[in-house]
Amino acid sequence: MRALFVSLLVGVPAPAAQPAAVAQPEAPARVIVAEIDGSIDRTLAGYLLDTLAEGERTGATVVLQLDTAGTLDQDAVGLARRIFESKVPVIAWVGPAPAKAQGAGLLFMYASSLAAVSPGAGVGPLQPLDLVDARRRPDEATVEDLVLGWAAERGKPAVVDVPSSPLPAQDALDRHIAQVVAPSIPDLLEEVEGSTVETAAGPVTLRTRIAQSRSETPVDVRFTEPGPVDRVLHAAASPAAIYVLLVLGFAALAFELVQPGFGFAGLAGLSMLALGTYGLTAVPASWLGLLLLVGGVLFLTADVLLRRLGALTALGLAAFLAGSVLAFRGVAPAIRVSPWLVGSLTVGSFLYYGFALTVALQSRERITSTQRGLVGLVGETRGELGPEGPVYVKGTLWRGRSSDGPIPAGTRVRIRGVDGLILRVEPEPGPEGGPPARD
Repeated sequence: MRALFVSLLVGVPAPAAQPAAVAQPEAPARVIVAEIDGSIDRTLAGYLLDTLAEGERTGATVVLQLDTAGTLDQDAVGLARRIFESKVPVIAWVGPAPAKAQGAGLLFMYASSLAAVSPGAGVGPLQPLDLVDARRRPDEATVEDLVLGWAAERGKPAVVDVPSSPLPAQDALDRHIAQVVAPSIPDLLEEVEGSTVETAAGPVTLRTRIAQSRSETPVDVRFTEPGPVDRVLHAAASPAAIYVLLVLGFAALAFELVQPGFGFAGLAGLSMLALGTYGLTAVPASWLGLLLLVGGVLFLTADVLLRRLGALTALGLAAFLAGSVLAFRGVAPAIRVSPWLVGSLTVGSFLYYGFALTVALQSRERITSTQRGLVGLVGETRGELGPEGPVYVKGTLWRGRSSDGPIPAGTRVRIRGVDGLILRVEPEPGPEGGPPARD
């Protein structure tokens, strides 16, 4: 009021009133939940690294949902160190039950800003970190020193010891491997809300609780998973999957050998062999075992083509069984091919190559012989041949192929030859060289 009075006296306008500051809504906190399920091959390792990078780029808290027995020919310590050096909070949660965190999964718990378990989940042992070669272990004392150092830097309670055998969830809490117990992701986010954890960039107070009302600050929780192609490649990167893909792929190609042309079975076989070959790039196998496995299939197939069940079948079956046992013998027991699977596929291969393919080949030969006997006879098209279609001859419906252009239905045709299991036909001229006869 005084400023207005003075301004009126001196002729100077009074200063304009400042507008009241408008409160800006608080930006929602972000949480990324990444599922690390199964052995960590290069595909899953790349997905893990991409998730951590996205978390740092967007300032999101990263939750790793773990259920893994370790890595497959990947640097477990390097991946754990990347988690430890993250500039945003990383929460490692083992769940839901009966999930487990063994090998590299346990190391991820030690490297995280905060570790949690679900009731009924399992933790440990730490060794082997890498499942491909169970004998190739980093020095246990070095790993334990690394774990103790991480716990000290993160301000976590001192680790009692590094487990050498599986532990239940309660023991993981008692030994300070995990700091929180939560049966689900929503419960975990509720439990850790407001906790202060350490990161490579300093302490961070977690904002993870999902808003229950409009008055609460929202939290953007996003669940991620590898893309469809990566999921297929990840599924193929295990000894059991590789073994099944190779066996079924060779079986499909062997089926094509007793069939005319190259059809769906052949394409499916090539696809399965391609996936199996990719798996072998992720899970190194014994070349001796693979050679025995492939050699056994070749011997079994050779006896099929020779129309007999003899010495080659016995030799092939023995090589197949030996190759099945030796191919992935060097991997850790957690991912080793089950003896029941090996036994089942060995018996199945004997029945398939020794009887099923032989019967299929004999049936094909009987049909082909019958078809050759039809050459020179006259039949009738029961549908348009353009160029293939049904042909009725000698009381039976066959598949025919026109030799020269489409042939309408109901046309009399003469069988001129056999292509595999298909009759090669041409229209039968009418009387005195007229147009083809129609019934």
